[in-house]
Amino acid sequence: MNQASKKVGEQTFSFANPPVIISSAAVVGPKEGEGPLKNYFDHISKDIYFGQKSWEKAEQTMLESTLKIALEKANLEPQDIDCMFAGDLLNQTVSANYTARQLSIPFFGLYGACSTMYESMMLGAILVDGGFANYVLAATSSHYASAEKQYRFPTEQGVQRPLNSQWTVTGSGAVVIANQGEGPRITYATVGKVIDLGIKDTNDMGSAMAPAATDTIIRHLKDTGRSPEYYDLIITGDLATIGHALTIKLAEQQKIDLTSNYTDCGILIFHPGQDVHSGGSGCGCCAVVTAGYLMKQLQSGKYKKILGVGTGALLSPCTVQQGESIPGIGHAVAIEI
Repeated sequence: MNQASKKVGEQTFSFANPPVIISSAAVVGPKEGEGPLKNYFDHISKDIYFGQKSWEKAEQTMLESTLKIALEKANLEPQDIDCMFAGDLLNQTVSANYTARQLSIPFFGLYGACSTMYESMMLGAILVDGGFANYVLAATSSHYASAEKQYRFPTEQGVQRPLNSQWTVTGSGAVVIANQGEGPRITYATVGKVIDLGIKDTNDMGSAMAPAATDTIIRHLKDTGRSPEYYDLIITGDLATIGHALTIKLAEQQKIDLTSNYTDCGILIFHPGQDVHSGGSGCGCCAVVTAGYLMKQLQSGKYKKILGVGTGALLSPCTVQQGESIPGIGHAVAIEI
């Protein structure tokens, strides 16, 4: 059997012609616009409804706006894009599906829960590096109220949130990935495994996802032969304070020290005083931090090598009601100047 020429180790792909991220865009809601990263977003809506009559339509409008900004920055039209990878948290990924209907771009709908942004970037890079596409859009979104209504309780019910809960980010992020151009490049991608250590508390997403995130980080380092110090920053998607601390402990058990350069998007997105408890979560969490904050830090030269790990809790209201535990996934993408 011929060996796959671009596979490194057990779970990692090496890109022979690293695809370039030529543009990015991030759109957020009012609460996110009050946080520490407010200066890194392209648009902050003052209206959590985004001018619509429902939470779900608001999320679709937000995602469509983000994609249009990303295209405009790249000086491209929808017809220039070979395909789009996108997904969200809502049933049947309706935000992405209906947005794709509006833009009429060839479309792959994805569901990786909150890992979807990095899953879409990974798959887009594979198509571009493989010569199947010149331009790919990768995007995702989430909305606090639409996610709460689907997974927990309607906001109107006023249910008290426990301290280990996280706040679903109202935001959407998008990147345009191309076979040439100026910008940071995607050099490696490590596909995660689904890992479930038996967590059943639907508020404690960080603990449920941390084992998968740790496994992917360690696998990436082993496959590539890199140490944690190779990267200026290692960042997970939405483990927040609880999952972040647990990831550090799990890595220590494997003799990997993440204490010097590891953080989490769910920690960065909000101020502690914004009453989000453990931190941020949702598809939009890592999407807006990556497409907004991280891309600008790479462009400015503050960071030159980032390992981003999109993290997802692969549960549904149905599985929880049937007593199932919560599987987690983590997908890693190395982004370098």
